[in-house]
Amino acid sequence: MPHITYRDPNGRTHVVEVAVGLTVMEGARDNDIPGILADCGGACACSTCHVYVDPAWVERLPPQGEMEADMLEFACEPDPVRSRLTCQLRVTADMDGLVVTIPAEQA
Repeated sequence: MPHITYRDPNGRTHVVEVAVGLTVMEGARDNDIPGILADCGGACACSTCHVYVDPAWVERLPPQGEMEADMLEFACEPDPVRSRLTCQLRVTADMDGLVVTIPAEQA
């Protein structure tokens, strides 16, 4: 299983295994990672699973869809390059080592 690193706003890291086919949001939820609220349950209807993708990974992930881009407008302090919604990132074997940072505040 791929390992994903979630960094919280205080600099603590949580490295967890996430099964291929789940989303990065589900990996956070299933492993009790604080800060990923996922109020809509992964329906891309809120921005409470917002993260900043490590710069080394930005180009390696699939591009944002239109719905995700629209929802990111409601995120707290979105970054035009690094912001993603974890509910829209489906884990693949190629994502082993992915690093995301959870913002201090979710919308």
